[in-house]
Amino acid sequence: MPSKGIQCFDSSRTVFEIDQGRCAWRAAGTSKGVLVSLQIVGAGFGRTGTHSLREALDTLGLGPCYHMIEIIQDPDRKVPQWVAASEGKADWDAIFEGYGSTVDWPSAAYWKEILAHYPDAKVILSTRPAEGWYDSFSETIAWLMATPATLPPHLQPWLTMASDLVTKTTFGGRPTDREHAIAVFNAYEAEVKASVPPDRLLVFQASEGWEPLCRFLDKPIPATPYPRTNTKDDFIHRFKQPA
Repeated sequence: MPSKGIQCFDSSRTVFEIDQGRCAWRAAGTSKGVLVSLQIVGAGFGRTGTHSLREALDTLGLGPCYHMIEIIQDPDRKVPQWVAASEGKADWDAIFEGYGSTVDWPSAAYWKEILAHYPDAKVILSTRPAEGWYDSFSETIAWLMATPATLPPHLQPWLTMASDLVTKTTFGGRPTDREHAIAVFNAYEAEVKASVPPDRLLVFQASEGWEPLCRFLDKPIPATPYPRTNTKDDFIHRFKQPA
């Protein structure tokens, strides 16, 4: 690693070594000293309003925000990064290069490791009532992982990675067992709440809108309504192939 403050990358991005050897990025064209480093770690499971939260964080200037959709859009480069993470060889600075925040799976499954790497980041636990979460999860993510033929060939490696993480690792191979999945959801959220200091954690439901989010992040409330994206119908439409 270079000395503190030494430029050490290419013409498109300038990297600076910062606290304890981590790197923050300045995008080309931004003012000197304007760094993009991970500031927000989203710990909420998929289907807790993570896509809407992604849009909200972008609006508040805490983006770009990493979300599972980023991997879907660039699977050849990003799937291997998360496979490496599953093998204990994560390169968090490479994964989150240029991102100011992250939400959703797969990063939610590694929130402890990510927070250890970016110890100044705040944590947002997006949530919703467990029964409603499972209804949405079972009809979207679980449905998709049970019907791999739904996806085009170039996304099959992504689905394998995501299924290994969600179906096997998170839910022990039992994502369609309602009682079991809800118990996992509740235990996971309890662990996050018990582990993160209260002044660094926001437990947030999308139905609460901008006010608690902006108060936690010390940001003015936007004039536009809080985003509502990636509904169940949106999800199914995105992944269902034409007959």
